[in-house]
Amino acid sequence: MSAASESAERRRGRRPSGEDTRAALLSAARAEFTERGYQGARVRSIATSAGVDAAMVNHWFGGKEGLFAAALELPVNPDALLSRLLDGDPEGTGERIVRTFLSVWDAHDGGPFVGLLRSVANHDTAARMVREFVSEVIFGKLVGAFSSPDADLRASLCGSQMVGLGMARYVIKLEPLASADVDTLAGAIGPTLQRYLTGSIG
Repeated sequence: MSAASESAERRRGRRPSGEDTRAALLSAARAEFTERGYQGARVRSIATSAGVDAAMVNHWFGGKEGLFAAALELPVNPDALLSRLLDGDPEGTGERIVRTFLSVWDAHDGGPFVGLLRSVANHDTAARMVREFVSEVIFGKLVGAFSSPDADLRASLCGSQMVGLGMARYVIKLEPLASADVDTLAGAIGPTLQRYLTGSIG
């Protein structure tokens, strides 16, 4: 089938099946997120570009957040991640952030997140993806749960701490931080994150 014929088929509503649907959605999502950013991207527009029904986004990814995480090839769903971070004593959230992120990153030796970190200096798309994941998908919502003033600044401070940790541990491999155990890092960095979340940043 020619490309033109295939495109016409999709416009008439032919739906790819199985993994083809998932792959089509991911391809369309990456293009949409790149062009419009996370906030500007629309699930219906992504589905239309992929030639599938918008309900397939929920079926395969659980919603826009899950689709964004999959487009970034992240090994964790943002909603599940937020639930873990908010589950427990609010004053222990800073340490939970460090423990949770390191448990995810260490299990994959940094995973695709390392690839993104290596790309941010030279690729605007990668920088935008990391920026929006950090500020809007994760820390923006996390800070919002505490109703603290200066929420945007707090979210960006938390993001700077964790992106910096990821860069130092997995990309630069700065010792002894790179080989430090999770308990050590959670104890050292957790209080700083807690201050960013709920303390004074004056």
